[in-house]
Amino acid sequence: MDTNKDGLLGPLFSIQVRRWMSPFLLTCSVYFLLWIPEDQPSWLGALIKCLPVLCLAVFLWAVSPVGSYARLLQVALLCSALGDTFLIWHETFLYGMAAFAVAHLFYLAAFGMSPLQPGLLLAVVPVFVMFSSVLLLHLEEDMVLPVVAYGLILSAMVWRGLARGGSAGWGAVLFALSDGVLAWDNFVQPLSNARLLTMATYYAAQTLIALSALKNAGLKTN
Repeated sequence: MDTNKDGLLGPLFSIQVRRWMSPFLLTCSVYFLLWIPEDQPSWLGALIKCLPVLCLAVFLWAVSPVGSYARLLQVALLCSALGDTFLIWHETFLYGMAAFAVAHLFYLAAFGMSPLQPGLLLAVVPVFVMFSSVLLLHLEEDMVLPVVAYGLILSAMVWRGLARGGSAGWGAVLFALSDGVLAWDNFVQPLSNARLLTMATYYAAQTLIALSALKNAGLKTN
């Protein structure tokens, strides 16, 4: 996957893009610098966690051309922010999973079904099956169906992201990696630095997918 395929080199270095990406970079830095402990869930922690994603939604509104692709990405980002909030509290974990599942459905709608590239699906499915077979051994019975359903939706999003190519493809893969680390750490066995890896790949994934909205298009002028 070649990120230059998106035609991003020009737009990425524009003053407008750099200006509107600044809030995202600032809020990301705040999240990692404060690093609020996970055993101290609070609305402040939820806000700090989801602010970078909300900043990406504002970024798309400010710089991306008007069109269904960018708007679908914005809705996906808002659903992701809702998911980030729910995941702060253990008792609302399923709600967070549901919110991210809806986000992936919007990403799916944005990526579309053309070109179909079924060969990429054949590459994604074995990875999903192998990971799920291990994960299912450690899940409680009431979690099996939600996790499998989420995994299928995530796999479909990765397939369509790879088919679209460029930064959308890289973002989809990083999203799957982030979710994989989170799932393994929560359901199989704790991993050292799991939260750092999960959040770093997650924010990178959302950024790359958002930047794919600039593909071969002029920037908005405000």
